[in-house]
Amino acid sequence: MTHTSSAPAPAPERSADSAIADSRRSIDDLDARIIALVRERMAVSADIQRARVQDGGRRVNLTREMEILRRYREELGRPGTSLAMTLLELCRGRV
Repeated sequence: MTHTSSAPAPAPERSADSAIADSRRSIDDLDARIIALVRERMAVSADIQRARVQDGGRRVNLTREMEILRRYREELGRPGTSLAMTLLELCRGRV
């Protein structure tokens, strides 16, 4: 006598291609959000530079930039410094 099980069949495992596609969509979404935040940072930086220059100061505050570089390095390691330098470069001179 053959006994048949009434237990449901296990769910098929998700393919690697499907998992990769989902993760890439997540990365694309994150990249879009990062770009929007960088643009927002650029606008805020331009406001600060404009106010500083109107008040007779310099457009760039090197002490502040060093603080930013240090924070990124502490949080993200050496590559964080490069990322911070890129952000600072994007945000300079837009006044």
